[in-house]
Amino acid sequence: MELKLKVKTLGKETLIYGTSTIVARLLNFFLVPLYTYYLAPQDYGIIAAVFAFMALVNIIYQYGMDQAYLRFAKENKTKELFATPLIAVFTSGVFISLILWLLSAPLADFLGIGAKYSNLIKLACFVMALDALNIVPFAKLRFEHKAWQFMLTRTASIVVNVIGNVLVLAYFKSGVKGIFIAGIFASLTSLLLLLPMILKNFVCRFDKKLFKEMFLFSWPFIPAGMASILVNVIDKPILIHLAGLKAVGIYQANFKIGVFMMLVVSMFDQAWRPFFIQYSSETDAKELFAKIFTYFTAITTWIFLGLTFLMPVIIKTPVFGHHLIAPAYWEGMKIIPLVLGGYLFYGFYINFMIAPVLTKRTRVLMWITLLGAASSILTNFTLVPMVGIIGAGWAIFVSYIVMAVSLFIFLQRNYPIEYEYKKIAFIISVVLVFLALNNLFRNALNTQIILLVIYPFIISSILEKDNFLKIKKLFLKRKH
Repeated sequence: MELKLKVKTLGKETLIYGTSTIVARLLNFFLVPLYTYYLAPQDYGIIAAVFAFMALVNIIYQYGMDQAYLRFAKENKTKELFATPLIAVFTSGVFISLILWLLSAPLADFLGIGAKYSNLIKLACFVMALDALNIVPFAKLRFEHKAWQFMLTRTASIVVNVIGNVLVLAYFKSGVKGIFIAGIFASLTSLLLLLPMILKNFVCRFDKKLFKEMFLFSWPFIPAGMASILVNVIDKPILIHLAGLKAVGIYQANFKIGVFMMLVVSMFDQAWRPFFIQYSSETDAKELFAKIFTYFTAITTWIFLGLTFLMPVIIKTPVFGHHLIAPAYWEGMKIIPLVLGGYLFYGFYINFMIAPVLTKRTRVLMWITLLGAASSILTNFTLVPMVGIIGAGWAIFVSYIVMAVSLFIFLQRNYPIEYEYKKIAFIISVVLVFLALNNLFRNALNTQIILLVIYPFIISSILEKDNFLKIKKLFLKRKH
C-alpha cells in the first residue's frame, strides 16, 4: 500500500509541476503579440540578444546549487544545508553582478546591441541575481513535496511579469528598458513569497566543508547547462553579427511559435521518464517502448503538420482588429516549420533518453548536447550569410536532428531496441508527401484541411488499435 501511495504521489506531483511548466510557457508566449505591436523589430532583436545572454550567464549565477541541495538534503537535515548554498549564491551573485556591471559597455558591444544599451546589462544583473536567490528555496519546496506552493509561487511571478510588461510597454511607454524593470519586480515577487520559508529555515552560518562537497557535486552542471542552453540561444548572437538586430527581432517573434510543439513534447516528457523507469524491468519492456515510439511519431507528426499548415493562417487572421504577430514580422513565418520540425526531433531525443538513464551513463548527454550546439554554430555561419534568417531556422532543425541521431546510436549500442522501422518510415514518407502537396497547391487552406483530416486515417491503417489501448491503460495505471 505504501508503494502504491508513493507512485500516486509521484503522478500527482508530475502533473502539478508539468502544469506549472505549461502555464509558464503559455503566459510567456502572450508577451510575443505585445512585443511585436509595441516594439520595432530592431528593439525586439535587442531584447532577444540580452535574453540569450541572460540564459547563458544564469547557469554561472546558479552553478547547480539547487541540484546540490536536493542531493544532500536526504542525509543532512541541518539548517546549514539550507543556509550554506543560499549564502553562497548571494555572495557569488553580488560578485558576478559587480563584474558584469563594470564590463556592461564592452559586453553590450560584444552582443551587438551597442554600448548605449549597456544599462540593459546592468538591469539584467538584478534579475539574474534575484533569480539565483530563488533556486535553493524552490529546491527545498520540491524536496518537501510542496508542489502546490512551488507552482503558485512560480505562477505568481510570471503573472507579475506579464502584467508588468503590459504596463511598461502599453501604458508607461518605457520600451526595452521597461521589460527588464518588469523582470526585476517578477523575480522580487517570488522571493517575497518565499521569504517566510527562508526566514524560518535560515541560520547565519556558512559551512565551508559542506560547501566544498556541494560545489564538487554541482560544478559539472555548469558545462552541461550551458551546452543545453547554447542549442537554443547561440543562433541569436550569430544572427546579430551576420544579419543585424532587425533580422533577430523578426526571427525571435516567429521562433516563439515553436512553443506549441515544445509544449506537446514537454507534456510527454513529464509522463515518459517515470514511466519507462517503472516498466524497464518488464520482460516485454523493449517491445513496449518501440510501440510507444511509433505512436508518438504518428501523433506528433500530425500535430506538426497541423501547426505548419494552420499557424500562418492564424497569424494573419485579425481578432478584434489585431493579429497574433504584427505584420512587420510576417516575413519571418518561413522559419516556423523548421522550428516545429526541430522540436519534433527533440521529442525523438526524449524517447531515446531511455538508454543513458537506465544504463546510468547520463554524462553522454552533455557531449551530445555540445555536438548539437556545434552543429548549430556551423550551420548558422554557413547558411545565414546566404539565406538570412531561414539559415538560422535550418540550424535549429539540424542541431536537434544531430542530437536525436547521436542519442539513437548510443541507445542501440548500450540498450538496443528493435523499433518498428517500416512503420516509422511510412509515417515520415506520408509527412513529406503532404508537405510537398501543400507546397504544390500553394498553401491553399481547403487542401490543408483535407490533408489534416485524411492523415490519421492513412496512419491508423498501419497501427494496431489493441496496442494503443494497452499503452493508454499502462499510462493511466501509472498515474493512479
